[in-house]
Amino acid sequence: MTGPVEPGQYKDVVLFLATAGIIVPLFRRWKISPIIGFLAAGVLLGPYGLGALAGSMPLLGAITIDNPEEVSQLAEFGVVFLLFMIGLELSWERLKRMRRLVFGLGALQVALCLSATAAVTLAMGQPPGTALAIGAALALSSTAIVMPILTEQKRQHSLAGRATFSVLLFQDLAVAPILVTLALMGRKSGETFTASLLTSFAPAVLGLVLLLVIGRLALRPMLRSVAKAKSEELFMAACLLVVIGAGMISALVGLSMPLGAFIAGLLLAETEFRHEVEITIEPFKGLLLGLFFLSVGIGLNLPLLADRPLAILSGAIGLICLNATVVFGLARVFGLQTRAAAETALLLAGGGEFAFVILAQAMDEGIVPRTLGQSVLVASTLSMISIPLLAAVGARLGGRRIAPSEPPAEAEPAEAGSTSAAGARVLVVGYGRVGKLVGEMLRRHEIPWVGADQDPRLVEAGRRAGESIYFGDASRPEFLQRCGLADAPALVVTMDNPEGAEAVVAVARELRKDLTIVARARDARHAQRLYDLGVTDAVPETVEASLQLSEALLVEMGVPMGLIIASIHERRDEFRAALNGPHSLGGRARRYRRGPAA
Repeated sequence: MTGPVEPGQYKDVVLFLATAGIIVPLFRRWKISPIIGFLAAGVLLGPYGLGALAGSMPLLGAITIDNPEEVSQLAEFGVVFLLFMIGLELSWERLKRMRRLVFGLGALQVALCLSATAAVTLAMGQPPGTALAIGAALALSSTAIVMPILTEQKRQHSLAGRATFSVLLFQDLAVAPILVTLALMGRKSGETFTASLLTSFAPAVLGLVLLLVIGRLALRPMLRSVAKAKSEELFMAACLLVVIGAGMISALVGLSMPLGAFIAGLLLAETEFRHEVEITIEPFKGLLLGLFFLSVGIGLNLPLLADRPLAILSGAIGLICLNATVVFGLARVFGLQTRAAAETALLLAGGGEFAFVILAQAMDEGIVPRTLGQSVLVASTLSMISIPLLAAVGARLGGRRIAPSEPPAEAEPAEAGSTSAAGARVLVVGYGRVGKLVGEMLRRHEIPWVGADQDPRLVEAGRRAGESIYFGDASRPEFLQRCGLADAPALVVTMDNPEGAEAVVAVARELRKDLTIVARARDARHAQRLYDLGVTDAVPETVEASLQLSEALLVEMGVPMGLIIASIHERRDEFRAALNGPHSLGGRARRYRRGPAA
C-alpha cells in the first residue's frame, strides 16, 4: 500500500497548471503571444525571482518552483513533441523539394554563424575548443519559439516562413553531429585527428538507419491494428509510444531525442493516420511547450545578470546583430526579396533551446568553463525572450499575411492532403460503397478530392487503390480543418450512420457558412433533419430508389425518355422544396439536379 500523499511533491506541477490556466487566456485576450507569459512566469516563479526572497518571506515558498532541474528534464519533451509535429507536416517528397533551402541556406547559416561567433570568442582570449563549443551553441535558433509564432501569425507558408523553417530544420539535424563532436573533444583532448575518430559516428549512423527501417516496417501496421480496436485511449497511448519511443531510440545511439521524433513524424506523414495523430498529439505538444518556455525563464540567472549587466547585455545584443546580419546576407544570395530576407533574419536572430543542451555538455566535458558557460546561457536566454518582439517587427517588414484561401508566393506543388489553396480539394467523408463511387465520378471529371473514414479497413483499401484517404473522426472540427475544409469547394457526406452524418454536417456548417454540403440521407425524415442543420442538398436513399423504379417502369411501358427525365426532375424538385420549406437555400440547391443514382 502506498504511503500518504505529500502535497509538496506536486507543488511544481500545480504551479505550472495554474500558470497555464491564467496566462494563456489572459495573453490571448491581450493579443500577446503566450510565449512571453510563460517566459515571464518562469523568471518570476524561479529560484532567481520570488524564490530568492523565500528565505526571508517563507510564504513566497508556496508559489515558487522548488525543483527547476526536474522541470527542465520534463520540459525537454516539449521540443521532442514539437519536432514530431513538424515532421508530420512534411513528407519525404516535400523535404526533397526543399533541399536547396535546407542544405544550402541552412548549412551555410550554421557554418557562418558558428565561425563568426567562434572568431569573436577567440579574439576575447578563449581557447579554440571553447570558442567552437560556444559558436555551435549560439549558431542555432529556437524552433520551439519561432515555429509557433509563425503559425500564430499565419506566415508559415510565406516565402520568409518557408526559408525560416528550412534553416531551423537543418539546425535540428546539426544538433546530433555537434553533440558527438563535443563528446569526442572531451575524451580526445590533446590528441591529433585520426581516421579512427570517424568510427565514433558509426553508432549514430546505424541508429538512424535502424530507426528508419523499423519506422517503415512497423509504424503503419501498429497504428492500423490499434485503429481496428476503435479505442481513443489505446490510439492515444500508441501515439505517445511512437513519439517517446522514437526519441528514446535516437538518444540511445547518441542522437538527439527531437531528431528521432522528427524522423518518426516524417514516416507517419506518408500514412493515412497523419491527421488523427496530429489531433491526438497537439494537446501534449502545447502543454509541454508551455512547460519548456517556463523552464527557460526559470534558468535566467538574474544575480549573474546583475553582477555583469554590461557584458551579458552586450553579448545578447551582439548575438542578435551577428545572426541577423549573416542570415540577411545569405537570404539575399539565395534569392529572397529584401522584405522576406529581413523577416527571416529577425526570426532567426535569437538563440535557441539547444544552446542549453550543447553548453551543458560542453561544461560537463570541461571544454567550456562553468562561469563563462553560465554567462553565455543568460545572454542566449535574453535573446530568446526578444524573439517574439523581433518576429512582430519582421511581420511588419514582411508585409501582409497569407490568407487561408490564397496561395503563397512561389508556392510548391500541391501534395495529397494539402490545405493550401493550390491543393484545395472536395472533401468526401465516408469511403464505403457510396463514397467510393462519388470519388470515381469526381476523378472522371478531373475534380481533386480527399476522403476520410473511421474504418481502417476501408481506409487501407482506398490507400492501396492510390486514393488520398485519411483515418479519423470527421465530426471533430480539428480533423476537418486538417483535411483542408478551409479551402474545400464542397463537402460530401456519404456515411450510412445518420447520427454521425448529422454531427459532421453540424460541425462543417459551423466552421464554413458558405460551404456547399451535399449529404446522403437514409429517408425523408433524416433528410429533413439534415436540411435543418444547413446542408445544401440531401439525397434520401428511399426517395431515389422510388424514382429509379418509376423511371425503369415508365421506360418499359414506352413513355418517351425526354418526358420521363423531365417528370423525374420535376418530382425531385418538388420533394426537395417540400423538405427545404423555410430553410430553402434557393437556387444553389437546384444546381445539383441528379440523374439515376449509382
